[in-house]
Amino acid sequence: MKKEENIRLGISIGDLNGIGAEVVLRIFEDNRMLDFCTPIIFASIKTMSFVKNHFKLDINLNGIHNINQAIAGRVNVLNCWKENVNINFGQEDLKIGEYAIKSLVQATKALKEDEIDVLVTAPINKHNIQSDTFKFPGHTDYLNQELEGNSLMFMVTQGLRVGLLTDHVPVKDIAAHITPKLIEEKIATVYQSLVQDFRINKPKIAVLGINPHTGDNGVIGNEDDTVLRPTLQKIKATGKLVFGPYAADSFFGSDNYKNFDAIIASYHDQGLIPFKTLSFGQGVNYTAGLNRVRTSPDHGTAYEIAGKGTADISSFKEAIFTGIQIFNNRKEYQELTKNPLGFSKRKI
Repeated sequence: MKKEENIRLGISIGDLNGIGAEVVLRIFEDNRMLDFCTPIIFASIKTMSFVKNHFKLDINLNGIHNINQAIAGRVNVLNCWKENVNINFGQEDLKIGEYAIKSLVQATKALKEDEIDVLVTAPINKHNIQSDTFKFPGHTDYLNQELEGNSLMFMVTQGLRVGLLTDHVPVKDIAAHITPKLIEEKIATVYQSLVQDFRINKPKIAVLGINPHTGDNGVIGNEDDTVLRPTLQKIKATGKLVFGPYAADSFFGSDNYKNFDAIIASYHDQGLIPFKTLSFGQGVNYTAGLNRVRTSPDHGTAYEIAGKGTADISSFKEAIFTGIQIFNNRKEYQELTKNPLGFSKRKI
């Protein structure tokens, strides 16, 4: 099993006019971070040197042209382009969106080919990344296409994990998207992730209702009674500890969430508003269900503070540590499933 200090941590640089590049370099300005991983930033040495000089950071960058040149104990920058990039912090720019996608595509390719072990993605602007060749609403949908598995947005922090039945779906279309098949798939993904990625043997999962008050016996919609509730009962009959649907309005305020290993929300804001309120900038967006490990911070490009040197690095740092921990947990899980009694293979 790879040791943490040997883990190759790939970082896609995101929107260069946002706070991503600043946050990445400020994190690795602390040399102690290099004890946990070998970072490889997918950008260019010219671009990252500009960011370094703008923020007057004391950090040594190692420019490389292929990943085999990455050096442990150094902050490596893989050159994904040669030209100078015109960075204007805080501005939306279609050209900057192109560089964000160049970085993501090359980082994803490296992840698929096992040249890196973990991918952490810096924030992108979902509008300026759109093109004839890239028509995805965000990282997760693209990674779901490129990697094996069935992706699920899983927001995690200490003591709280929130998954989503639907993510980037308009509110008016949510109920139509939630089918028994989708519910079964998403719960299976969360369950497997809790077991292999978070080392929880018998997870307890709560599911939030689709409608206010879970429909109030059909008064405020019937989807909870006709779709969600019977599907949960079917899943529970297989032995999984799945409970709900719970009324979402009181679930977090009553601290009921503390009784479960994960909560599955029916739609994006139902899960992310309480998560971001409770996580206080420590949250991590983990893409569960794929055959590779990808995490990201729970914030966006933050154009309003870009270039000012005031961005909070906490969430991105947590994304790095979470990715490393999940990678190691998966390795251990795979070893245990190959050797279920846990006997050492070494001769005594």
